[in-house]
Amino acid sequence: MATTNVNFRMDETLKKQAESIFEEMGMNMTTAYTVFTKAVVRSGKIPFEIIADPFWHTGNQDYLERVINEYESGKAVLINKSIEELDGLIDE
Repeated sequence: MATTNVNFRMDETLKKQAESIFEEMGMNMTTAYTVFTKAVVRSGKIPFEIIADPFWHTGNQDYLERVINEYESGKAVLINKSIEELDGLIDE
């Protein structure tokens, strides 16, 4: 079986962290990437679920922008109470 080189860029800290974990598993980066790629080819998909951070979801960003605009225009009031204080208000 012929082999080929694959080059890609990655954050240096992330690479070191991954190499450390792969080493604990008894493999290097090349072996780990080969295992991942074989799983993709075998299943025809990424072998794990990829989920976007909900904070950056358009709906959440729209909501945050609306709340900030309401606060800045004086239509909304900033509540500066702890969860315990708010719970106490419910009990009253």
